[in-house]
Order: sequence, then structure tokens, then C-alpha cells
Amino acid sequence: MSGCRVDIPAARIDASRTLHLRFDGCDYTAHPGDTLASALLAHGVRRVATSFKYGRPRGIVGAGAEEPNALVDVGEGAHVTPNVKATQAELYDGFVARSPAASPLKTALGRLAGRFMPAGFYSKTFKWPRTLWPAYEAAIRRLSGFGRAPDSPDPEHYDHLHHHVDVLVVGGGACGLLAALQAGRAGLETLLVDEQGEFGGWLLSDPRVRIDGGDGATFVRSALAALADMPHVSCLPRTTAFGLHEHQLVQAVELLQDHLAPAQRDPALPRQRLHKIRARRIVLATGAIERPLVFGNNDLPGVMTVSAAQTYLQRHGVRVGRRILVCGTGDAIYDAAELLAAAGAEVTVADVRPQVPAPRRMANLRVLAGHGIAQATGRGEVRGAQLVRLHAERDEVVAPGPHIDCDTVLSSGGLSPTVHLFCHDGSRPRWDDAATAFVLPREGREGIACAGAVTGAFDWDDALRQTTEAMQRVIADLERPDLLVAPEVEHRRHRPARHLVRLPDGRAEGTGAKAFVDFQNDVTAADIALAVRENYHSIEHVKRYTALGFGTDQGKLSNVNGAVLTARALRRPVAEVGTTTYRPAYTPVSFGALAGSMQGDTFEPRRTTALHAAHVQRGAEFEPVGQWLRPWYFPQRGEDLHAAVARECRAAREGVAVMDASTLGKIQIDGPDAREFLNRIYANAWSQLAPGKCRYGLMLDENGMVMDDGVTACIHDTQFHMTTTTGGAARVLAWLERWHQTEWPDLKVWMTSVTDHWSTVAVVGPKARAVLAKLVPDLDLSPEAFRFMDWRSGTAAGVPARIFRISFSGELAYEINVESGLGHYLWEAVMTAGAEFGITPYGTETMHVLRAEKGFIIVGQDTDGSVSPIDLGMGWAVGLKKPFSFLGRRSLARSDTARTDRKQLVGLLPLDPDEVLLEGAQILETPQVDAPAEMLGHVSSSYHSVALGRSFAMALVRGGAQREGQTLYAFARGRVTPVKVTSSVFVDPKGERQHV
Repeated sequence: MSGCRVDIPAARIDASRTLHLRFDGCDYTAHPGDTLASALLAHGVRRVATSFKYGRPRGIVGAGAEEPNALVDVGEGAHVTPNVKATQAELYDGFVARSPAASPLKTALGRLAGRFMPAGFYSKTFKWPRTLWPAYEAAIRRLSGFGRAPDSPDPEHYDHLHHHVDVLVVGGGACGLLAALQAGRAGLETLLVDEQGEFGGWLLSDPRVRIDGGDGATFVRSALAALADMPHVSCLPRTTAFGLHEHQLVQAVELLQDHLAPAQRDPALPRQRLHKIRARRIVLATGAIERPLVFGNNDLPGVMTVSAAQTYLQRHGVRVGRRILVCGTGDAIYDAAELLAAAGAEVTVADVRPQVPAPRRMANLRVLAGHGIAQATGRGEVRGAQLVRLHAERDEVVAPGPHIDCDTVLSSGGLSPTVHLFCHDGSRPRWDDAATAFVLPREGREGIACAGAVTGAFDWDDALRQTTEAMQRVIADLERPDLLVAPEVEHRRHRPARHLVRLPDGRAEGTGAKAFVDFQNDVTAADIALAVRENYHSIEHVKRYTALGFGTDQGKLSNVNGAVLTARALRRPVAEVGTTTYRPAYTPVSFGALAGSMQGDTFEPRRTTALHAAHVQRGAEFEPVGQWLRPWYFPQRGEDLHAAVARECRAAREGVAVMDASTLGKIQIDGPDAREFLNRIYANAWSQLAPGKCRYGLMLDENGMVMDDGVTACIHDTQFHMTTTTGGAARVLAWLERWHQTEWPDLKVWMTSVTDHWSTVAVVGPKARAVLAKLVPDLDLSPEAFRFMDWRSGTAAGVPARIFRISFSGELAYEINVESGLGHYLWEAVMTAGAEFGITPYGTETMHVLRAEKGFIIVGQDTDGSVSPIDLGMGWAVGLKKPFSFLGRRSLARSDTARTDRKQLVGLLPLDPDEVLLEGAQILETPQVDAPAEMLGHVSSSYHSVALGRSFAMALVRGGAQREGQTLYAFARGRVTPVKVTSSVFVDPKGERQHV
């Protein structure tokens, strides 16, 4: 065990209290303020994961969002959250986590992978045979080592909160706190967010900086106290800004209760909250992340970044090792080295520069100038490191160096500004040779200010001065002119660093120990060199060929190193190579937070009719249609779908059946120009439709293609009752409003959705009139007095009703409409009246069979946006001779629309009467499918018919009108079925039944 607790007075943990946790089945202790990573390191736990590709042991590398290795599943049962970074998992008593297990197969394959799985292996190998793609994917997923989401429903809830502020400050370090203070003192509505549980950033890890005469912790306390006294300023810790979008929108997720045990969480509060923030000005004070050096075996557990080791020491009181080797390119490594030595570690510093500063004289601290690490050594974790002497100017080895016995290796290759948010709209950072990093412009851009280290201002005084200058511009832009003064800073000034990414080991790239650039995806320096040799010269192509930066860490440690190594291989400037594209999210965000309250019925409400309880009482099975929950079928004891539908169809054709048709879209059209409006909207004429009459109409789009259909009734000369398809009601109403408001505003007409106002009960079948006679005594129901496509106003079961004699089944049928609240009463009254006739409720599946037997279309199923009325054999519903234009009329005259070889609606009878074709099956002219075959069309509707005693189908077939009597072939799922082309009307071709 190398890690241990040490007494650090400024540590951010409460050492007086002990927490208990379990990790991978073992029990550990920790303190409030610990993360899982700090607790494991305190107990000497090094290995926490297995690498994705090679199955190599991996340990903790970083201390925050940059961590690539330590991904764990946190919680138990339904409370499990997969792939949480151990470095960000705040502990509570009873905390449980596990690392995704590495299978023995993965470990065994990993030993072979180094030789047989170079960069590009997947794209080169898994191309064939195509039939094995699902197996490849399944195997790779099993071997990936990532967590798995729980199968049970999430018991937590989430919500969204919208903000409109003057200034949003992202980042709660020294520069972020200063920016929020300056905005708040200017009287601006300000919001400060930071991803950590405590504000302060690097100030909490650096005890040597002094701001305005006090230490960093004092500055943080005073800044937070001042902000708390400003009612127009809000501070949100544990809140990660993960996306910056156009129009100054930032999305941020706040972990409200993740740091609490599930039993301690307040059920009245959400677990996480998504903040949608609109800000007049955004200030990015997101700081920088230390990038590691690239050297042999740099992925061994025990290899970390220097800043991570300093953070664990100063914030958590954890010394990460006893014998520590520190290697870096700049002066910052000496701060950590001296702190670790003061905490009792034996520290060796290998500075790659030939001239180094003089550190504090300490017996357990020694410095080797001009040395780098050739490779870390050890089996399973670090046991030592082989050093080499480096050339003073060139990246070359001049001589072997000593072997250092150590249990921990810390490396620092400089700082990489956290530029991600700035680049989410496609903007790019620029390469700064002095900072040896990609930085953001100090002047920012319109609406966005950049403050501190994110601009390459890495020294404390420069960072706070630049922040003040940026905020001076912000408050001036927001018309709050004031003179801002930067605080005074005392700190150790740093000498120039040496720009070095890949530490040379004296060997050709790829011949020595593996030197990793991206730990999560097992991308090595040799992989990048290989990608360039294989002619991938764009950094975006290199990324995709090697998987560089693809992981959950989004390349926070690896992207800059990868770009530099690509530039070196190409012998081009780093600025010319550039960076890959940064996209949201900056860190992973749970689906629960993204959805918020918009889940289940609050995302897509399940609408039920007033008759729903009656259907539930009768054992209906339901299906969603649009947003409605409609009865699918009504099974009786022992019946499956097919048996129930056969019984329901038989009742509708031979006796009487009843259906809830309340979900049909209903639009009331009023006004003196209502007829003219209908003439323009529908393809047929409406000028002569008398009150008390109904008419079927086709609605076409501008291209002359069918977009909806329905029956519209004339209530009186200035009012019409239009019905639409269930799923098309909202779309049709929007369509009507669009044309009225944009093209025909002179028409005096207005539309009102009345779908929810009416409950509709359809009574269908030869005995429908007998049932209705018992319910509607005040109407003459004789065929002469109440004809097909008439409607009447009367009373049904004693309540006011509108009764329409229309049919979607081809049988004698009536649709009774009553005020919605009376729907359940009417349904029960109909069932009582029809009991002596064996009345049978039926659902949508039976409705589909009945209408298909008659050749009636369902828009969206038998049409696909490319079907005209002529294609459907419904030219009778188009008034081409009427003296006024209608939507789509001109398009119907186009030569392409008038072609006789277009796809047209036909009927199909399988030669095997028991075979029901698959909907979507392709129609072929020959049964040969071994060679490429021409597809003539597809099956749109397919059922088994009790009335026909066999299967049947409808299809859209090229030139179908001329193919009646031909034998074609339906192909689906490798099976070819011969079919005969027929008329699309299968039952009662003359339409006599609906007129009786």
C-alpha cells in the first residue's frame, strides 16, 4: 500500500467523522469531503479499471472531469448510475460502487491485442461478412469494460429551470469568483456555476498563493460571503455547464442530491436539475487541465498527473505515494514536489530542462536536470522508472539515465485550457507557442468573455488582471461603466517551460514499451504515427482512425497531445493541424436530467376518451393512435387477437357491432365564407351541399398528393363540422390556419377544434337500425327519410345528439355524437339497447379489417405523401371541372402526376389463402431474388378476412391499374409469395349494404 492519510490543516475533509463505503465487494472508510478516488488512494487501492482494447490494468490518473480510467457504477438496484468518474463521486455513509468487471477472455485477448490490433483494426477487420455485424457489435460491447444502465425504472425525479440573467459566469475558481464579484458589484443579475461541490478551484490545492494579503482559502471565503449578500447574484455548486448554444443559451446540470444517500434524499426535490440559462453576457472562467507526458508504460496504475497528486494532498489529506518520481516541463512541478516531500514522501524530480530552479533544501527531495522518463516499470502497478538524459535543445536521448525505484510517477506536460464550451458553435481555439497550448482569445467574442487560464494566462497575477480587463468590457457593454481594479497577488513566478509531449526513449516509435496518448481508448503514440503513414493527415481523420478522444472524457487529457504528435508526424506546425471538433456535452449527462419532467404522460400524454372506463371494464386491449389510447380489440376468455378480431368482424358484417369513434379529429368551421374555404381546401365541390347532408373529401397538399381525408357535414349555411383522421387532427387544423392566415386572409371564416367536445359511438351492421330505433324514438330512421350521408339532430337515450349516417365499414352504420361528458352514458345505453341483438364492441384492428375489405384507405398507411387521388382510384373525389381552384389542382396536371405507370392502389390475393402477407413486403415481377430485382411497390395493408374466408391485402404497385389479373410476387424476410392482382374492393363491390 502506497497511499496514506496525512495531516493537512487546510484539507477540505471532516476528519472527525467517518464514512463507510463498499467498492468491488470490499469495505473501506472515508471522511465527509472525500471522493471515491481520494478514499481508494488513501487505502492504497491502485487498480480500478481495465483498458478497453488491450485489457491492461488501469489506475486513477486525474482528480476531476478529465479522469479517463476510473469509471464506476454507483449505487444499487434502480439507483445505479453507470460510468461515474470516481474522481467526481462524492461519498456518503453507505456508498456502494463497483468497477465494470474485466472478463478473463478480455484479459487473455489483451495480451495478444498489442500485436494483432493496431490502429484502424476494427474498420479494417469487421467489414465482412455483413451478416456478422450484430455479433461483432455484441462482442465488442461485452469486452468494452463500460457500465450498464439499470433495467428497472428510475425511482428519482428530475426537473428543468429556466434563467434569464445579465451575466453567467462559468467556473468557480479565482477568476470566476472575481468575475462574479465584479458583475455583482455593478448591479448586474449574475449567475455563477461550478462543477465541483465547493467553489475555489485550484486555490483549494495551492496553499502558496496570496491574494490581497491573504491566502487562497481566505479569498474564497470572503468572495462567497460578499456574493451571498447580493440578492441579485446566485451561486450554483455541483453544476456543470455542458453545452453552449446559439442565442446565448447555456445548458447546465446540477447534481442536487447525488452526494446524498438514497435514503436521505428529499423526495420533494429532484435528484438532478437541468438549468437552461439565457445570458446577455457569458463569462468563461473554465480554467485549464494539466496534460500528462507520453512515455513508455505511462498507463500503469500509480502514474498520475502532478496536479492530481497535489489536489489529493491539499484537499483530501491523501499522499498518493511513499517514493514518488515527478517529471515535468515547467516550474509547477516543484510546488507539488515540495508539498509532497513536506508530507513525508521521498521525492525525485526529473526536469526535462537542462537548467532548473533551486527548490527548497529538503533531505527527501532531489532534482535531476535534463532527464526524462523512458518508461515506467512494474507488473500490475508502478515499481520504478527508467530515466534517460535528454539533449538540451533537441528531443533526443544523449545517454542512459538512472533507474528510480518508486511507487508513484507524476508527470506534467503543461496546461490545456478548457476551451470546450467556447467551441460548441464551431469556433476554434488558436495555438499559442508561448503557452504551448490551444487558447481562447483574451478579447473573447460577441456576447462571450474569456477570463483567466482559459486564455493562456497561467500566472496568478496575469490571470486576475486579464479577468478584470474582460469584466471591464462586459460591464461597459451592459451600460454599467465602472473602474475595476485587479487584486494584488503574491506567488512564485515560473520560468519558461520546455515544450515536450512525447518523452524520447532512444528507440523508434512503436518498438519500445507502449506510450499511451488516450488512456480510455488505448491510443498510443505509435498509433498516431501509423495513421499518418497510412495517409490520414486531417486531425479529424486521425481521430476517427485511432479513436483518439472518443471516450467519456472527450479527450480532455489526450486531444492536445494527439494534435501535437500528429503535427510532429506530418512535420507541420501545430497551429496548422488544429484541433478536432468540440461538441456538447462537455461531460456525460444523464437522460433523466435531459428529460426532466417530460417523461411518461408528461412527455407524450396518453389521451383517453370519456368511454375509456367502459372499455377497461370489458377487458379491452389498447393501442396508441396518435396520442390517444384506443381499444385495439376486446378479447373474451381464451381468445387471442386473431380470434377476437374474427368474432368482431363477423358481428359487424352479420349482426351489429359498436365502436368508440370519439378520437376522430373534429373541426368546426364557421363564417359566411366557410363554403368557399372548403372549396379551396378540399379537392371536390362544396357549394351545393345542403344543411343536413355530409360529404367525403380528400385534402391534398401543394403537390397534389393526399394528406388527409374525412367526412364534413353542413350544419347550416355558415357552419360545417369537419372530421379528420385521428392522428392528423392537429396537423390538419394547423394546415387550415396556415392557408387562411397567409394566403386567404380576406375570407371570413374561423376554425375551432372540437375533438374533445364530442363523444362518438358508431353503431355498425345490418341490425344497426333496429338498435338505433330503441335509442332515438323521435327520428324517422327509414332509408327514404334518413339516407346514407345524411345527418340529423335529435335525442339519443334522452340526451341531445347529432346522428350521422356514414360508414367506414361499408355496412349500414350510424355515428351518434353527444356532449363529451355524456359519452359513457351513451355507450352503456347503446350496449343495453343492442343486447337482444348480440351487440359486440370492436376495436381498431377490426376497424382496419372492415375498411380494407371495402378498399377504404387509411391516410399514412395506404398513402405515403407521394400518392395522388388518381393513384388511389379516387378520381371521383376530385372536382377537376369545378370553376374554382383548390389546393393541389395545378400539380395534378403535371405530366409526372398524370403518368399511367405511377404506383397505384390495387388489391392482392395470395395464392395460398392462409398466408397473410407482411405489411411493407416488396412487390416483384419475378420470383427470382438471387440477382438484383426491380421493386414494383409494397404491401400497405394485409389481413385475414372472415367475410372472404381467406387472406387479402392492399398494395401500391407501379402501373397497378393495368395489372389486374396478373400474378406478382411479394418478398419479405427471405420469403417469396405469389399473389394475384385484383380490385382493391373485396366486399360488396357495388356498395349496396351501406345504402339499405
